[in-house]
Amino acid sequence: MNRVVHPIEQESFRRLRARLDTSHFAPLSRAVVERVIHSAADLEYATDLVLDEGELTKAHTALHAGAPVVVDVEMVAAGITRRETVCRLKDATSGPGLTRSAHAIRLAYEEVGPGALWVIGCAPTALEELLTLDASPALVIGLPVGFVGAAESKAALRESGLPAVSNVSEKGGSAVAAAALNALLYTPLSSPASPSEEKQ
Repeated sequence: MNRVVHPIEQESFRRLRARLDTSHFAPLSRAVVERVIHSAADLEYATDLVLDEGELTKAHTALHAGAPVVVDVEMVAAGITRRETVCRLKDATSGPGLTRSAHAIRLAYEEVGPGALWVIGCAPTALEELLTLDASPALVIGLPVGFVGAAESKAALRESGLPAVSNVSEKGGSAVAAAALNALLYTPLSSPASPSEEKQ
């Protein structure tokens, strides 16, 4: 079922495209890039994001087939309005060498097992923990924000070879991580070739 897109959102995307040519991106990559930029009003994401169309296509299929979506914090969950998500932060505890965010990732993996989509927009330690697990993810959206560990954890994600959406700089956050997942959710399985026509 297609979303009904509010006129303000339509105008926002029109202005975005007037300021930035995204036509060279492959369809799902374009959807992710545009929605992330839209969420942050930051055109620099067009060159900061690192993604792969083939990986996005497989993740898109898994997502629409019902693969679980795991988030690191409730702020990310709040931004994903068309899908139930798993967030175990409230059940997690910190300990020596283990942050609460990292423990939450362990708990989530115990719940969902392999094949999930992981959306990490806050804690670099959550992403670092995920990389220690044999999670076999459908996709890792790794966009944590911060001056301590964020860029490094995203670099480690890229080096891991896991299917991923990440960015090079320290910026990121819950809104942009949710936006990247929403781009895949909002693009119907039947027509990934036309994300810009509505499926914002």
